[in-house]
Amino acid sequence: MLLGDNLLPLLVLAFGAAMAFGNILALVRPPENRKDRDLAAAPKGRSITMAAVGLVAALWAVASLVKG
Repeated sequence: MLLGDNLLPLLVLAFGAAMAFGNILALVRPPENRKDRDLAAAPKGRSITMAAVGLVAALWAVASLVKG
């Protein structure tokens, strides 16, 4: 099997960590060069919620990988 038996937990870890990191980074450091239709800053409620979902997914994947 491609990448072994841990493919699904590894993918969930990658996507969850990317979701958490990206949303936190969007809150901390909004883009400097924005276009006409872009928001001035990321919506706080949605970004915090999506970062929390990503963090839960990443932690769940780590627990699945550690447990075996």
